[in-house]
Amino acid sequence: MRPVAELNDYLAEVVGGRCDEALLLRALTHRSYSYENDGLPHNERLEFLGDAVLGIVVTDTLYRTHPELPEGRLAKLRAAVVNSRALAEVAEVIDLGSFVLLGKGEESTGGRAKASILADTTEAVIGCVYLSIGMGAAEAFVHHLLDPLMRRSAALGAALDWKTSLQEVASEAGLGSPVYRAVAEGPDHDKTFTAQVLVAGEVVGSGVGRSKKGAEQRAAETGWRTLTERAEQAALAGALPHAALAVAADAGAVEPV
Repeated sequence: MRPVAELNDYLAEVVGGRCDEALLLRALTHRSYSYENDGLPHNERLEFLGDAVLGIVVTDTLYRTHPELPEGRLAKLRAAVVNSRALAEVAEVIDLGSFVLLGKGEESTGGRAKASILADTTEAVIGCVYLSIGMGAAEAFVHHLLDPLMRRSAALGAALDWKTSLQEVASEAGLGSPVYRAVAEGPDHDKTFTAQVLVAGEVVGSGVGRSKKGAEQRAAETGWRTLTERAEQAALAGALPHAALAVAADAGAVEPV
């Protein structure tokens, strides 16, 4: 486990203030560690608080950023950001799992990479920032973590999920369903997964993550971008001959069709 002070230094850079270190330690304490250490306070109450803070910050941001969207679409955008998979992904980016206090059982079964533990810890840290420094700091931390995801989610299809969006694009192109391959490296408690996604037998995307699902989502994202760019290029290429004919017709070089 990395020192709590190191995480506090990082938070200070992001939000402009330091958390109460005892409270931050509690935010990083999983109940499995508590059970093995005489009922030491764990992070579930802070997780409850952080979930509420996260919800209001994300909802407010989406409401103000997308005045044209109806309630149903806003709800889907929020669900794409405020879920265990998304929170686990941002936790991986800041390597939050390396700070978590886990019981021996969870440690031995790869608890530091479990999406549920990473997501819950992220919410607990948000709650800690809120109590230690205030709502402004908590809001800054949420934006630091989730603004890139909110921007990406706004560009996705109706499902707001990379795997489903890739499925939609592949289906529209008549290419069949994507196929995923994933391999794991490292010991059970510290695995890294590398995934590839194939469409019509071709590798169109790849991704790396601390969980198989996370790696597949990243592979789906790169695959979605690959197929979308190809579709746009094909549409542009198809439009160019017609545009050239129109210009030539205007110049009197050919008869318009």
